[in-house]
Amino acid sequence: MTSYVLAIDQGTTSTRAMLFRADTSIAAFAQQEFPQHFPADGEVEHDPEDLWQTTVATCRDALHAVDATARDIVAIGITNQRETTLLWDRASGRPVHRAIVWQDRRTAYLCAELQAGYEGLFAAKTGLLLDPYFSGTKLAWLLRKVPGAAQKSGRGELAFGTVDSYLLWRLTGGQMHATDATNASRTLLFDIHAGRWDDELLKILGVPESVLPEVLDSSAAFGFTDPDLFGGVIPICGIAGDQQAAMIGQACFVPGMVKATYGTGCFALLNTGTTPVKSNNRLVTTIAYQLGGVRHYALEGSIFVAGAAVQWLRDNLRIVQSAPETGPLAQSADPTQDIILVPAFVGLGAPHWRPDVRGALFGLTRATGPRELARAALESVCFQTADLIAAMKADWQIAESALTTLRVDGGMANSDWTMQRLADLIGSQVDRPRIKETTALGAAYLAGLHKGFFPEPDRFLDHWQLERRFSPQMDAATRERKLAAWSNAVRRLLM
Repeated sequence: MTSYVLAIDQGTTSTRAMLFRADTSIAAFAQQEFPQHFPADGEVEHDPEDLWQTTVATCRDALHAVDATARDIVAIGITNQRETTLLWDRASGRPVHRAIVWQDRRTAYLCAELQAGYEGLFAAKTGLLLDPYFSGTKLAWLLRKVPGAAQKSGRGELAFGTVDSYLLWRLTGGQMHATDATNASRTLLFDIHAGRWDDELLKILGVPESVLPEVLDSSAAFGFTDPDLFGGVIPICGIAGDQQAAMIGQACFVPGMVKATYGTGCFALLNTGTTPVKSNNRLVTTIAYQLGGVRHYALEGSIFVAGAAVQWLRDNLRIVQSAPETGPLAQSADPTQDIILVPAFVGLGAPHWRPDVRGALFGLTRATGPRELARAALESVCFQTADLIAAMKADWQIAESALTTLRVDGGMANSDWTMQRLADLIGSQVDRPRIKETTALGAAYLAGLHKGFFPEPDRFLDHWQLERRFSPQMDAATRERKLAAWSNAVRRLLM
Protein backbone atom coordinates (compact mmCIF):
# COMPACT_ATOMS: atom_id res chain seq x y z
CA MET A 1 0.00 0.00 0.00
CA THR A 2 1.33 3.44 -0.97
CA SER A 3 1.39 5.96 1.85
CA TYR A 4 1.33 9.75 1.60
CA VAL A 5 1.52 12.86 3.69
CA LEU A 6 -1.20 15.40 2.91
CA ALA A 7 -0.11 19.05 2.94
CA ILE A 8 -2.68 21.85 3.20
CA ASP A 9 -1.27 25.12 1.87
CA GLN A 10 -3.82 27.80 2.69
CA GLY A 11 -2.67 31.01 0.96
CA THR A 12 -3.90 34.55 0.48
CA THR A 13 -5.68 34.00 -2.82
CA SER A 14 -6.08 30.24 -3.04
CA THR A 15 -5.99 27.00 -1.10
CA ARG A 16 -3.92 24.05 -2.29
CA ALA A 17 -3.63 20.45 -1.18
CA MET A 18 -0.78 18.11 -2.13
CA LEU A 19 0.09 14.50 -1.48
CA PHE A 20 3.80 13.81 -0.94
CA ARG A 21 5.51 10.45 -1.19
CA ALA A 22 8.32 9.35 1.13
CA ASP A 23 10.92 10.53 -1.43
CA THR A 24 9.30 14.03 -1.27
CA SER A 25 7.91 13.79 -4.81
CA ILE A 26 4.37 15.08 -5.37
CA ALA A 27 1.73 12.45 -6.10
CA ALA A 28 -1.31 14.73 -6.39
CA PHE A 29 -2.14 18.43 -6.45
CA ALA A 30 -5.40 20.38 -6.19
CA GLN A 31 -6.05 24.12 -5.98
CA GLN A 32 -9.04 26.45 -5.62
CA GLU A 33 -9.13 30.23 -5.57
CA PHE A 34 -11.55 32.18 -3.37
CA PRO A 35 -12.88 35.77 -3.32
CA GLN A 36 -11.12 38.74 -1.75
CA HIS A 37 -13.20 41.36 0.09
CA PHE A 38 -12.27 45.04 0.30
CA PRO A 39 -14.90 46.74 2.49
CA ALA A 40 -13.01 50.06 2.64
CA ASP A 41 -9.73 51.65 1.61
CA GLY A 42 -6.88 49.74 3.24
CA GLU A 43 -9.15 46.93 4.45
CA VAL A 44 -8.82 43.34 3.22
CA GLU A 45 -10.99 40.47 4.43
CA HIS A 46 -11.72 36.81 3.74
CA ASP A 47 -14.90 34.90 4.39
CA PRO A 48 -13.80 32.15 6.84
CA GLU A 49 -16.23 29.75 5.21
CA ASP A 50 -14.36 30.18 1.91
CA LEU A 51 -11.12 29.20 3.65
CA TRP A 52 -12.79 26.14 5.11
CA GLN A 53 -14.71 24.97 2.05
CA THR A 54 -11.70 25.28 -0.29
CA THR A 55 -9.59 23.36 2.23
CA VAL A 56 -11.98 20.43 2.38
CA ALA A 57 -12.58 20.45 -1.37
CA THR A 58 -8.91 20.49 -2.36
CA CYS A 59 -8.05 17.75 0.12
CA ARG A 60 -10.79 15.55 -1.29
CA ASP A 61 -9.70 16.33 -4.85
CA ALA A 62 -6.10 15.39 -4.09
CA LEU A 63 -7.15 12.11 -2.51
CA HIS A 64 -9.46 11.33 -5.42
CA ALA A 65 -6.68 12.02 -7.95
CA VAL A 66 -4.74 8.94 -6.80
CA ASP A 67 -7.71 6.92 -5.47
CA ALA A 68 -6.39 7.34 -1.92
CA THR A 69 -8.45 6.98 1.24
CA ALA A 70 -7.89 8.19 4.79
CA ARG A 71 -6.04 4.92 5.50
CA ASP A 72 -3.41 5.88 2.92
CA ILE A 73 -2.57 9.18 4.65
CA VAL A 74 0.11 8.99 7.31
CA ALA A 75 -0.52 12.52 8.55
CA ILE A 76 -1.65 16.02 7.60
CA GLY A 77 0.55 19.13 7.71
CA ILE A 78 -0.87 22.66 7.56
CA THR A 79 0.84 25.83 6.34
CA ASN A 80 -0.98 29.11 6.15
CA GLN A 81 -1.02 32.76 5.23
CA ARG A 82 0.46 34.30 8.36
CA GLU A 83 -1.00 37.04 10.58
CA THR A 84 -4.53 36.79 9.12
CA THR A 85 -6.80 36.97 12.16
CA LEU A 86 -10.01 35.15 13.08
CA LEU A 87 -12.28 35.21 16.14
CA TRP A 88 -15.08 32.68 16.53
CA ASP A 89 -17.68 31.41 18.98
CA ARG A 90 -16.54 28.29 20.81
CA ALA A 91 -20.06 26.86 21.13
CA SER A 92 -21.32 27.38 17.57
CA GLY A 93 -18.01 27.60 15.71
CA ARG A 94 -19.31 30.68 13.87
CA PRO A 95 -16.84 33.53 13.30
CA VAL A 96 -17.91 36.87 14.78
CA HIS A 97 -16.48 38.73 11.77
CA ARG A 98 -14.75 38.04 8.49
CA ALA A 99 -11.07 37.14 8.73
CA ILE A 100 -8.90 40.27 8.76
CA VAL A 101 -6.10 39.58 6.25
CA TRP A 102 -2.43 40.27 6.91
CA GLN A 103 -2.47 43.00 4.22
CA ASP A 104 -5.14 44.95 6.10
CA ARG A 105 -4.09 48.41 7.38
CA ARG A 106 -7.13 49.37 9.49
CA THR A 107 -5.17 49.27 12.74
CA ALA A 108 -2.50 51.75 11.65
CA TYR A 109 -3.96 54.31 14.07
CA LEU A 110 -3.67 51.88 16.97
CA CYS A 111 -0.07 51.05 16.10
CA ALA A 112 0.73 54.77 15.99
CA GLU A 113 -0.82 55.24 19.44
CA LEU A 114 1.26 52.40 20.87
CA GLN A 115 4.58 53.28 19.27
CA ALA A 116 5.38 56.24 21.51
CA GLY A 117 5.25 54.29 24.75
CA TYR A 118 5.59 50.61 23.87
CA GLU A 119 7.56 50.11 20.65
CA GLY A 120 10.71 49.03 22.49
CA LEU A 121 8.79 46.67 24.77
CA PHE A 122 7.03 44.89 21.90
CA ALA A 123 10.27 44.64 19.90
CA ALA A 124 12.21 43.22 22.87
CA LYS A 125 9.66 40.53 23.65
CA THR A 126 8.22 39.63 20.24
CA GLY A 127 11.01 40.59 17.82
CA LEU A 128 8.39 42.44 15.75
CA LEU A 129 7.61 46.01 14.81
CA LEU A 130 4.37 47.68 15.87
CA ASP A 131 2.74 47.45 12.48
CA PRO A 132 -0.83 46.58 11.39
CA TYR A 133 0.69 43.69 9.44
CA PHE A 134 0.80 41.57 12.61
CA SER A 135 -2.15 39.88 14.32
CA GLY A 136 -2.27 41.51 17.76
CA THR A 137 -3.78 44.83 16.81
CA LYS A 138 -6.23 43.09 14.47
CA LEU A 139 -7.49 41.02 17.40
CA ALA A 140 -7.68 44.12 19.59
CA TRP A 141 -9.77 45.82 16.88
CA LEU A 142 -12.19 42.87 16.74
CA LEU A 143 -12.62 42.85 20.50
CA ARG A 144 -13.27 46.61 20.52
CA LYS A 145 -15.43 46.97 17.43
CA VAL A 146 -17.55 43.81 17.15
CA PRO A 147 -20.66 44.22 19.35
CA GLY A 148 -20.52 41.93 22.37
CA ALA A 149 -17.08 40.50 21.52
CA ALA A 150 -15.31 41.93 24.55
CA GLN A 151 -17.96 40.62 26.94
CA LYS A 152 -18.07 37.17 25.35
CA SER A 153 -14.30 36.88 25.31
CA GLY A 154 -14.17 37.84 28.97
CA ARG A 155 -16.49 34.91 29.70
CA GLY A 156 -14.28 32.53 27.71
CA GLU A 157 -16.85 32.10 24.94
CA LEU A 158 -14.66 33.17 22.00
CA ALA A 159 -11.55 31.67 20.40
CA PHE A 160 -8.83 33.55 18.52
CA GLY A 161 -6.58 32.06 15.92
CA THR A 162 -4.56 32.60 12.80
CA VAL A 163 -5.75 30.57 9.82
CA ASP A 164 -3.94 27.42 10.96
CA SER A 165 -5.81 27.45 14.29
CA TYR A 166 -9.14 28.00 12.62
CA LEU A 167 -8.62 25.15 10.15
CA LEU A 168 -7.38 22.89 12.94
CA TRP A 169 -10.52 23.67 14.96
CA ARG A 170 -12.75 22.83 12.01
CA LEU A 171 -10.78 19.75 10.93
CA THR A 172 -10.95 18.26 14.43
CA GLY A 173 -14.63 19.08 14.93
CA GLY A 174 -13.81 21.72 17.56
CA GLN A 175 -11.66 19.37 19.63
CA MET A 176 -8.34 21.23 19.21
CA HIS A 177 -7.67 24.93 19.75
CA ALA A 178 -3.93 25.14 19.12
CA THR A 179 -1.23 26.71 16.98
CA ASP A 180 2.50 26.26 16.56
CA ALA A 181 5.34 28.49 17.71
CA THR A 182 5.97 30.03 14.27
CA ASN A 183 2.43 31.35 13.94
CA ALA A 184 2.32 32.44 17.59
CA SER A 185 5.50 34.46 16.99
CA ARG A 186 3.65 36.63 14.43
CA THR A 187 0.91 37.87 16.76
CA LEU A 188 2.61 40.62 18.85
CA LEU A 189 1.35 38.66 21.87
CA PHE A 190 4.02 35.95 22.20
CA ASP A 191 7.34 36.24 24.01
CA ILE A 192 9.69 34.50 21.60
CA HIS A 193 12.40 34.18 24.27
CA ALA A 194 10.24 32.63 27.01
CA GLY A 195 8.08 30.71 24.52
CA ARG A 196 4.73 31.77 25.97
CA TRP A 197 1.91 34.26 25.67
CA ASP A 198 2.92 37.44 27.49
CA ASP A 199 0.63 38.85 30.19
CA GLU A 200 2.00 42.40 29.88
CA LEU A 201 1.44 42.57 26.13
CA LEU A 202 -2.02 41.03 26.46
CA LYS A 203 -2.96 43.71 28.99
CA ILE A 204 -1.71 46.54 26.78
CA LEU A 205 -3.81 45.31 23.83
CA GLY A 206 -6.80 44.35 25.95
CA VAL A 207 -6.72 40.68 24.99
CA PRO A 208 -7.92 38.10 27.55
CA GLU A 209 -5.79 34.97 27.74
CA SER A 210 -8.91 32.82 27.51
CA VAL A 211 -9.21 33.44 23.74
CA LEU A 212 -5.70 32.21 22.93
CA PRO A 213 -4.78 28.80 21.48
CA GLU A 214 -2.32 26.38 23.03
CA VAL A 215 1.15 26.72 21.49
CA LEU A 216 2.85 23.47 20.43
CA ASP A 217 5.97 22.45 18.52
CA SER A 218 5.81 22.81 14.75
CA SER A 219 5.91 19.00 14.55
CA ALA A 220 3.51 17.64 17.17
CA ALA A 221 0.26 15.81 17.83
CA PHE A 222 -2.43 18.32 16.82
CA GLY A 223 -5.33 15.88 17.06
CA PHE A 224 -7.31 13.92 14.47
CA THR A 225 -9.68 14.86 11.69
CA ASP A 226 -13.41 14.36 12.05
CA PRO A 227 -13.99 10.96 10.39
CA ASP A 228 -16.90 12.33 8.34
CA LEU A 229 -14.59 14.67 6.39
CA PHE A 230 -12.41 12.15 4.57
CA GLY A 231 -13.94 8.77 5.36
CA GLY A 232 -11.77 8.09 8.39
CA VAL A 233 -9.58 9.77 10.97
CA ILE A 234 -6.23 11.23 9.92
CA PRO A 235 -3.68 12.56 12.43
CA ILE A 236 -2.65 16.21 12.08
CA CYS A 237 1.02 16.41 12.99
CA GLY A 238 2.56 19.56 11.53
CA ILE A 239 1.85 23.31 11.42
CA ALA A 240 3.99 26.27 10.33
CA GLY A 241 3.41 29.70 8.86
CA ASP A 242 4.01 29.82 5.13
CA GLN A 243 7.41 31.52 5.12
CA GLN A 244 8.78 29.29 7.86
CA ALA A 245 7.36 26.27 6.05
CA ALA A 246 9.20 27.35 2.90
CA MET A 247 12.40 27.61 4.92
CA ILE A 248 11.87 24.07 6.19
CA GLY A 249 11.01 22.83 2.69
CA GLN A 250 14.29 24.35 1.51
CA ALA A 251 16.04 22.35 4.28
CA CYS A 252 17.57 25.52 5.75
CA PHE A 253 18.29 23.84 9.09
CA VAL A 254 21.88 25.06 9.48
CA PRO A 255 22.60 28.53 10.93
CA GLY A 256 23.67 30.84 8.12
CA MET A 257 21.38 29.30 5.50
CA VAL A 258 19.06 31.77 3.78
CA LYS A 259 15.96 31.31 1.67
CA ALA A 260 13.96 33.85 -0.31
CA THR A 261 10.44 33.24 -1.58
CA TYR A 262 9.34 35.36 -4.55
CA GLY A 263 5.61 35.78 -4.87
CA THR A 264 3.69 39.04 -5.07
CA GLY A 265 6.25 40.24 -2.55
CA CYS A 266 9.38 38.57 -1.25
CA PHE A 267 10.25 37.15 2.16
CA ALA A 268 13.85 36.32 3.02
CA LEU A 269 14.73 34.36 6.16
CA LEU A 270 18.17 33.74 7.65
CA ASN A 271 18.53 30.84 10.09
CA THR A 272 20.35 32.16 13.18
CA GLY A 273 20.16 28.95 15.20
CA THR A 274 18.89 28.66 18.76
CA THR A 275 19.89 32.23 19.65
CA PRO A 276 17.55 35.07 18.64
CA VAL A 277 19.38 37.97 17.00
CA LYS A 278 18.19 41.52 17.62
CA SER A 279 18.06 43.55 14.44
CA ASN A 280 19.53 47.02 14.23
CA ASN A 281 18.47 47.31 10.60
CA ARG A 282 14.68 47.07 10.81
CA LEU A 283 14.47 43.35 10.17
CA VAL A 284 12.23 41.27 12.42
CA THR A 285 13.33 38.46 14.69
CA THR A 286 11.03 35.48 14.46
CA ILE A 287 10.81 31.78 15.30
CA ALA A 288 11.92 29.69 12.33
CA TYR A 289 10.61 26.41 13.79
CA GLN A 290 10.31 24.63 17.11
CA LEU A 291 11.16 20.93 17.37
CA GLY A 292 11.38 18.88 20.53
CA GLY A 293 10.72 21.98 22.61
CA VAL A 294 13.78 23.75 21.15
CA ARG A 295 13.16 27.05 19.39
CA HIS A 296 15.21 27.96 16.33
CA TYR A 297 15.18 31.58 15.22
CA ALA A 298 15.47 33.60 12.03
CA LEU A 299 15.97 37.14 10.88
CA GLU A 300 13.30 38.04 8.35
CA GLY A 301 13.05 40.79 5.77
CA SER A 302 9.92 41.57 3.77
CA ILE A 303 9.77 43.13 0.30
CA PHE A 304 6.32 44.43 -0.61
CA VAL A 305 6.77 44.32 -4.41
CA ALA A 306 8.48 41.46 -6.24
CA GLY A 307 6.23 39.60 -8.67
CA ALA A 308 3.89 42.59 -8.42
CA ALA A 309 6.45 44.55 -10.46
CA VAL A 310 6.01 42.07 -13.31
CA GLN A 311 2.23 42.29 -12.92
CA TRP A 312 2.58 46.06 -13.27
CA LEU A 313 4.44 45.62 -16.56
CA ARG A 314 1.76 43.23 -17.80
CA ASP A 315 -1.47 44.72 -16.52
CA ASN A 316 -0.77 48.45 -16.35
CA LEU A 317 1.90 49.19 -18.95
CA ARG A 318 0.94 46.21 -21.15
CA ILE A 319 4.58 45.72 -22.10
CA VAL A 320 4.22 41.94 -21.87
CA GLN A 321 1.34 39.50 -22.04
CA SER A 322 2.87 36.98 -19.63
CA ALA A 323 5.57 36.96 -16.96
CA PRO A 324 8.00 34.65 -18.83
CA GLU A 325 8.39 37.30 -21.54
CA THR A 326 10.21 39.66 -19.16
CA GLY A 327 13.47 37.70 -18.99
CA PRO A 328 14.18 37.72 -22.75
CA LEU A 329 13.18 41.41 -22.89
CA ALA A 330 15.60 42.26 -20.09
CA GLN A 331 18.34 40.24 -21.76
CA SER A 332 18.03 42.39 -24.91
CA ALA A 333 17.96 45.75 -23.07
CA ASP A 334 20.46 48.49 -23.99
CA PRO A 335 23.44 47.96 -21.64
CA THR A 336 24.37 51.64 -21.77
CA GLN A 337 21.12 52.72 -20.08
CA ASP A 338 21.00 52.49 -16.29
CA ILE A 339 17.28 52.70 -15.58
CA ILE A 340 16.38 52.28 -11.91
CA LEU A 341 12.84 51.42 -10.81
CA VAL A 342 12.11 51.77 -7.11
CA PRO A 343 8.80 49.85 -6.96
CA ALA A 344 7.37 51.50 -3.86
CA PHE A 345 3.82 51.10 -5.15
CA VAL A 346 2.59 50.49 -1.59
CA GLY A 347 5.61 51.91 0.23
CA LEU A 348 8.94 50.27 1.01
CA GLY A 349 9.32 47.27 3.30
CA ALA A 350 12.47 46.13 5.09
CA PRO A 351 14.90 47.56 5.87
CA HIS A 352 13.25 50.95 5.32
CA TRP A 353 9.63 50.43 6.51
CA ARG A 354 8.31 53.56 4.82
CA PRO A 355 4.65 52.99 3.89
CA ASP A 356 4.30 56.67 2.93
CA VAL A 357 6.68 56.73 -0.07
CA ARG A 358 5.68 55.83 -3.60
CA GLY A 359 7.47 54.40 -6.62
CA ALA A 360 9.74 56.21 -9.05
CA LEU A 361 11.78 55.67 -12.19
CA PHE A 362 15.26 57.17 -12.52
CA GLY A 363 17.51 57.58 -15.54
CA LEU A 364 14.89 57.68 -18.29
CA THR A 365 16.10 58.74 -21.74
CA ARG A 366 14.42 59.21 -25.11
CA ALA A 367 15.73 55.76 -26.05
CA THR A 368 14.15 54.00 -23.06
CA GLY A 369 11.62 51.38 -24.11
CA PRO A 370 9.96 48.13 -23.03
CA ARG A 371 13.26 46.22 -22.84
CA GLU A 372 14.84 48.67 -20.42
CA LEU A 373 11.70 48.87 -18.29
CA ALA A 374 11.53 45.07 -18.09
CA ARG A 375 15.14 44.93 -16.98
CA ALA A 376 14.54 47.68 -14.41
CA ALA A 377 11.54 45.84 -12.96
CA LEU A 378 13.40 42.54 -12.59
CA GLU A 379 16.52 44.25 -11.26
CA SER A 380 14.45 46.09 -8.65
CA VAL A 381 13.66 42.77 -6.99
CA CYS A 382 17.35 41.82 -7.01
CA PHE A 383 18.38 45.19 -5.57
CA GLN A 384 15.83 44.89 -2.76
CA THR A 385 17.06 41.38 -1.98
CA ALA A 386 20.63 42.70 -1.87
CA ASP A 387 19.49 45.26 0.73
CA LEU A 388 18.01 42.48 2.87
CA ILE A 389 21.13 40.32 2.61
CA ALA A 390 23.32 43.30 3.57
CA ALA A 391 21.08 44.01 6.59
CA MET A 392 21.23 40.35 7.64
CA LYS A 393 25.02 40.32 7.46
CA ALA A 394 25.22 43.50 9.53
CA ASP A 395 22.77 42.24 12.15
CA TRP A 396 24.32 38.80 12.52
CA GLN A 397 27.83 40.32 12.61
CA ILE A 398 29.48 37.55 10.70
CA ALA A 399 32.13 37.44 8.04
CA GLU A 400 31.08 38.48 4.56
CA SER A 401 32.06 35.02 3.33
CA ALA A 402 29.65 33.22 5.68
CA LEU A 403 26.47 33.78 3.65
CA THR A 404 27.56 32.07 0.46
CA THR A 405 24.30 30.68 -0.91
CA LEU A 406 20.71 31.86 -1.23
CA ARG A 407 18.02 29.23 -1.84
CA VAL A 408 15.08 30.56 -3.84
CA ASP A 409 11.51 29.55 -4.60
CA GLY A 410 8.29 31.15 -5.81
CA GLY A 411 7.16 32.25 -9.25
CA MET A 412 10.01 34.65 -10.07
CA ALA A 413 12.57 31.98 -9.19
CA ASN A 414 11.62 30.32 -12.50
CA SER A 415 13.17 33.23 -14.44
CA ASP A 416 16.74 32.28 -15.32
CA TRP A 417 17.66 35.86 -16.20
CA THR A 418 16.38 37.21 -12.88
CA MET A 419 18.14 34.55 -10.82
CA GLN A 420 21.43 35.15 -12.65
CA ARG A 421 21.14 38.89 -12.07
CA LEU A 422 20.29 38.19 -8.43
CA ALA A 423 23.49 36.14 -8.04
CA ASP A 424 25.45 38.92 -9.73
CA LEU A 425 24.10 41.65 -7.46
CA ILE A 426 24.33 39.83 -4.12
CA GLY A 427 27.70 38.33 -5.02
CA SER A 428 26.66 34.86 -3.85
CA GLN A 429 25.39 31.61 -5.31
CA VAL A 430 21.66 31.32 -5.91
CA ASP A 431 20.30 27.78 -5.75
CA ARG A 432 16.94 26.78 -7.23
CA PRO A 433 15.53 23.46 -5.97
CA ARG A 434 14.09 20.66 -8.04
CA ILE A 435 10.88 20.68 -5.99
CA LYS A 436 9.35 24.13 -6.37
CA GLU A 437 6.47 23.64 -3.92
CA THR A 438 8.69 24.27 -0.93
CA THR A 439 5.98 25.74 1.31
CA ALA A 440 3.76 22.68 1.05
CA LEU A 441 6.80 20.42 1.33
CA GLY A 442 7.73 22.12 4.60
CA ALA A 443 4.29 21.44 6.06
CA ALA A 444 4.43 17.85 4.82
CA TYR A 445 7.88 17.38 6.30
CA LEU A 446 6.79 18.54 9.76
CA ALA A 447 3.85 16.13 9.73
CA GLY A 448 5.90 13.26 8.33
CA LEU A 449 8.72 13.89 10.81
CA HIS A 450 6.38 13.38 13.73
CA LYS A 451 5.22 10.03 12.32
CA GLY A 452 8.67 8.81 11.27
CA PHE A 453 7.73 9.08 7.58
CA PHE A 454 10.52 11.61 6.95
CA PRO A 455 13.99 11.56 8.58
CA GLU A 456 15.43 13.94 11.17
CA PRO A 457 16.54 17.39 9.91
CA ASP A 458 20.23 16.49 9.54
CA ARG A 459 19.28 13.61 7.24
CA PHE A 460 16.48 15.51 5.47
CA LEU A 461 19.16 17.91 4.24
CA ASP A 462 20.23 15.13 1.90
CA HIS A 463 16.75 14.98 0.34
CA TRP A 464 17.04 18.55 -0.95
CA GLN A 465 17.91 18.43 -4.65
CA LEU A 466 19.40 21.18 -6.76
CA GLU A 467 17.73 21.97 -10.07
CA ARG A 468 20.09 24.80 -11.09
CA ARG A 469 22.82 26.90 -9.49
CA PHE A 470 23.49 30.49 -10.54
CA SER A 471 26.98 31.77 -9.72
CA PRO A 472 28.04 35.44 -9.83
CA GLN A 473 29.44 36.49 -13.19
CA MET A 474 29.40 40.28 -12.83
CA ASP A 475 32.73 41.91 -12.02
CA ALA A 476 33.00 43.65 -8.65
CA ALA A 477 33.31 47.16 -10.10
CA THR A 478 30.09 46.82 -12.11
CA ARG A 479 28.27 45.34 -9.11
CA GLU A 480 29.32 48.19 -6.85
CA ARG A 481 28.38 50.79 -9.46
CA LYS A 482 24.90 49.32 -9.91
CA LEU A 483 24.30 48.94 -6.16
CA ALA A 484 25.40 52.53 -5.62
CA ALA A 485 22.96 53.74 -8.29
CA TRP A 486 20.15 51.84 -6.58
CA SER A 487 21.05 53.21 -3.15
CA ASN A 488 21.15 56.73 -4.52
CA ALA A 489 17.69 56.31 -6.08
CA VAL A 490 16.22 55.00 -2.82
CA ARG A 491 17.88 57.79 -0.84
CA ARG A 492 16.39 60.42 -3.17
CA LEU A 493 12.96 58.85 -2.80
CA LEU A 494 13.17 58.84 1.02
CA MET A 495 14.22 62.51 1.28
